[in-house]
Amino acid sequence: MPNKEENAENGKKKEGLFEFYDSFQELFEFFCINTTIHGTIRMVCSKHNNMKTAFWTILFIATFGIMYWQFGLLLDQYYSFPVSITMAVNYDKLVFPAVTVCTLNPYRYNAVSTELANLDCYTEQLLSTLYHYTPANSNQSACNNTSNKQDSNNKYIPLEFLTYNDTQSGYPFKGTTNGSSSFNNSEFYRVGFKVCNDTDGVCFYQIYSSGVDALREWYKYQYVNIMGNAPLSTYQEDNPQISNFVYACEFNKISCGSGNYTQFNHPQYGSCYTFNDGDDNNPWISFSPGVESGLSLVLRTEQNDFLPYLSNVAGARVMVHDQNQPVFMEDSGFDIRPGVETSIGIKKEIISRLGGVYGNCTADGSDINVENLYNSDYTQQACIRSCFQATIVERCGCGYYFYPLPAGATYCTNTKHRGWGYCYYKLYKAFAADELGCFKRCPKPCIVAEYVKTAGYSKWPSSSSETWIAKVLSQESPYSTSARKVIAKLNIYFYELSYKTTGESPSFNVVTLLSNMGSQWSLWFGSSVLSVVEMGELVIDLIAVGIIVLRRRQREKTKATDDTEDNSPSETYVHPRQENSDNEHRERAPNRIEVVAEISPPPAYDSLELDTPVACSADCSCTRRMSQTSIKSHTSNSSNTEESTSEGPTAL
Repeated sequence: MPNKEENAENGKKKEGLFEFYDSFQELFEFFCINTTIHGTIRMVCSKHNNMKTAFWTILFIATFGIMYWQFGLLLDQYYSFPVSITMAVNYDKLVFPAVTVCTLNPYRYNAVSTELANLDCYTEQLLSTLYHYTPANSNQSACNNTSNKQDSNNKYIPLEFLTYNDTQSGYPFKGTTNGSSSFNNSEFYRVGFKVCNDTDGVCFYQIYSSGVDALREWYKYQYVNIMGNAPLSTYQEDNPQISNFVYACEFNKISCGSGNYTQFNHPQYGSCYTFNDGDDNNPWISFSPGVESGLSLVLRTEQNDFLPYLSNVAGARVMVHDQNQPVFMEDSGFDIRPGVETSIGIKKEIISRLGGVYGNCTADGSDINVENLYNSDYTQQACIRSCFQATIVERCGCGYYFYPLPAGATYCTNTKHRGWGYCYYKLYKAFAADELGCFKRCPKPCIVAEYVKTAGYSKWPSSSSETWIAKVLSQESPYSTSARKVIAKLNIYFYELSYKTTGESPSFNVVTLLSNMGSQWSLWFGSSVLSVVEMGELVIDLIAVGIIVLRRRQREKTKATDDTEDNSPSETYVHPRQENSDNEHRERAPNRIEVVAEISPPPAYDSLELDTPVACSADCSCTRRMSQTSIKSHTSNSSNTEESTSEGPTAL
C-alpha cells in the first residue's frame, strides 16, 4: 500500500517554467515582502494596523513622486546639453598670420576713366548747388575738361534736400510713404536720393542725416552702375605696382620677395596686398616674440585724386587674419595714420566649439546649404555675404558689385537692370533686420583662430630724422616724400609666443546623469540597480496577471453562456405506438420501481491483487488460462454473488 507521503507528493501540483500569481493582491504582497526597496515591507507587516498601513503607503507614494520629480529635473538638464569651458595655455613656435594692407585710394581704371571723370564733375556741381562748394585749387577741379561738363539730369539720380513739409519731394522719413515723422520742425532737413522700381511706379527715398554720408553713399551707388559695365578683364590688365604703395618690407630682419605677397583690388579701399598668404606652402614662422621677429612695412599714404568722394580717410587699411581666410577689410580691418609708426602686438587664440546637439557650428561648411562665393575656407562672414548675394541675384536678377558673383550672374547696372537700386536697398533693410534668414543659415566654424591685438603709436619720422629719411625714400621711389604726412610705418609681431586654447566639453553627459539619478534613488529608497530590475519585473508581472485575469473572465463568461444553453428544455417527438406501449407497462406493474439507467454495481473483492505467473510459455498458455479464469469468475459471480465476494480473485 502506498504511504500518505507518497500520495501527498503525487497530489502536489508541479511548478512550470513560468509561474504567475492568480491575483494582484498576491503579487503586491510578494513584491512588498521580498523587494529590496525600503519601506514597502512596512505596508504589509502593518496590514493589521490600518493607520500604519495608510501612513507607510502615503509616505511611499510621496517619496516615489519626489524622486521622479527629481528625475525629471535631471533629464531636463541633460537634454539642454550644457557645455563647460576649458582653457589651456601652450607655448611653442607659431605660424605668422597673413597681413593685408590697402591704400584707401580706390583705383581709377583706364577702361572707365571717362565715366568716372564725368561722375566727379557732376558731384562737384551737386556740392556747389547744395552746399555752395568750390574746390580750393581750381586746377584740381574735375570739370576743368570741358568734355566732362554735360547735362546729367537724365543720367544720374540727383541728390536732394528733403524737409518734413516738402510736399514736392514727399519727405518719406525712414523710407515710408505716409509723410509722418517724429520731427515737427519745418526747417529740419535731411539729404537723400530717390530710387524706383523698374516701372517707376513705386519709389522711396534713401535718407541720411549727414550730407557727408549721403554724398558718399550716393557716389557709391553711381560708382557701382559704372563699374558693373566694365569688362572683367579690366581688373587683371590694369593693376598698379606694389612699389607705388610699399616702400620697404621685412620679416624677421629679412627683406620680402615677390613670392611673399599677392595683390587684389578692393572696390572701396583700392589696391590691397596680402603678405604671407600661404599660397607657396611656406608660411613664415616666429621663433621668438618682439618687433624684430615680426613684419615691418613702410607705406606710402599720399592722398591723390583717384576717387576722393568714395574714400574720405587718409592712411592705410590693415587686417590681420589667418591663412586662406577671406579678407573683409570693411568689417575686420583697422586704419593707421600717416606720419605715425604703428606697432601692433598680437596674441593667438584658438576657439574650439562642440557641434551637433551641443551647439550650432560647422566643421568646414560642407553641411551648409549656401554656396561659398569666396575662394577661401569657410567663415561665417563669407557665408553671410554669399547668402545675401545669392538673394540679390534671385530677386533682383543681378549681383551687387562689392560681392563675388555666382556662376552665370552679372553685376547690376541701371542700363541693364532698371530699378535694381530699389530692389537692393529694400533687401538690404531686410538683411540688416535678419528677415532674410542668412544669419541663421550661417553658423560659426567649430574651430577658428583669432588674433588679439594691442596697438602702440609714436611719431615717425621724428623731427631730427625727418629730413634724411625723406631724402632716402625719395631716391628709392618715383614720388616726393618731403613731408611726414605721406608716409607711415607699420610693425606687426607676436608679443608672446604662448597661445590660449578655449574649448568646450559636455558638462552633463550620460555618466553624470546616471550617477545623479542613482544618488536620488539611493536617497529616497536606499536601493541599488537591482531594485530597478525588481521594478521592471513587477511591471512585467502586472501585465501578465492582467492578461490572466482578463482571459479567466472571458472563459467564465463563455462557460456561463454554454450552461444556459444546456439547461434549456427541448421537445422530443414520441411515436404513438411507443407511447401506448409505455402506458400498458405502467398499468400492468403499478408497484414496479422504474430504473433510470441500467448500471450494474461493481463486484466486491476482498483484494484486487492477482498472483502473477512466474513466466509465460512460448505458446501464450498463460493468456488462455487468464481468459478461462476470467470466464469462470464471471460465471461464478453471476450464479452466486455472496460466494464470489468471500473467495476473491483467483490467483494465477
